[in-house]
Amino acid sequence: MSRAEAVRGASPLWTLGLFRSELLTTFRRWRTLALLGVLAAVPVLVGIAVRIETGDGSSAGGGGGGGPAFISQITNNGLFLVFTALAATLPFFLPMAIGVVAGDAVAGEANAGTLRYLLVAPAGRSRLLLTKYATVMAFCLVATLVVAVSALVTGALLFPLGDLTTISGTRISFSEGLARALLIALVVAVSLIGVAALGLFVSTLTNSGIAAMATTVGLLITVQIVDQIPQLHALHPYLFSHYWLSFADLMREPVYWDDLTKNLGLQALYAAVFGSAAWARFTAKDITA
Repeated sequence: MSRAEAVRGASPLWTLGLFRSELLTTFRRWRTLALLGVLAAVPVLVGIAVRIETGDGSSAGGGGGGGPAFISQITNNGLFLVFTALAATLPFFLPMAIGVVAGDAVAGEANAGTLRYLLVAPAGRSRLLLTKYATVMAFCLVATLVVAVSALVTGALLFPLGDLTTISGTRISFSEGLARALLIALVVAVSLIGVAALGLFVSTLTNSGIAAMATTVGLLITVQIVDQIPQLHALHPYLFSHYWLSFADLMREPVYWDDLTKNLGLQALYAAVFGSAAWARFTAKDITA
C-alpha cells in the first residue's frame, strides 16, 4: 500500500464517504424499501381497525389505558396510536426487519462476490465492520421513525389530537406528549442495537445472506418464546427482548426509570459482546468471495 493510500484510508472524510456509500446501498435496495413499507402500513391498519371498531361509539379494547398498548386511548387522542404502533411492531416486525438488514450486512456482500473488492480498498476490516454496524443502527432509527411518523399522521387523520392523560392519570400538553413520543421512538431504536449486533455476528459466520437472515430471525423468535415460558423466569432478565416494552414507563408521571435503565444497559451489553465476537470473527476470516 502506498503512502497516499494509507493516508486516504486513515482519513475521517474517507470513512464518512464509506458510511455514506453503505447507507445509500442499503436504503436503495428493494428489500429495504419493502420492509419500511410494511412497517409504515402497520399503524395505518391498526388505526383503521380501531376506527371501524369504535364507529358505534364503543371503546377500543374494552379496557383501561394501562399497559404498553394504549389502544383504548386512541379514540380520545390520536397521539396514542404512536405508542400503540410501536408496542405492536416491537415484539416482531421491527426486530425482524433489523435482523434481515443486519444478517445480510456481511454475508450478502460475500454471496454477491463484492466483499473481497471492498477489502481491496484501504478501509481495513475493522473500519468496514464498524461502518456496517453503524449502517444497521441507522436503519434501526429510520425504521422506528417510519412507524412513529406513520402512526402520528394516521392518528391525526382519524382521531382528535390534544392534551393527553398519562398512565399515572396526570394531564400533559400535546407538545409535551409529542416530545415524549419522540423520546419513546429513540428508546425503541436503541432497544434494537442488541439484535443488530447479534445479526452482524451471524452475518460473519456464513457467506449466504439468506442463511444469515434466516438464522437471525430464528434466534429472535426463539428468544421471544423463551421469554414467555414461566419455568425459565430465571433467564428472562438476561434476554435482550425482556425489557423492550419498558418504554411505556416514559408515559408515567414521574417517569419510572428502573426498567428503562435495565433495558439500555442490557442492549449495551449485547452490543459489546456480539460486536466483539463479530470483530474477532471478521478480522480472522478467510475472505474468498
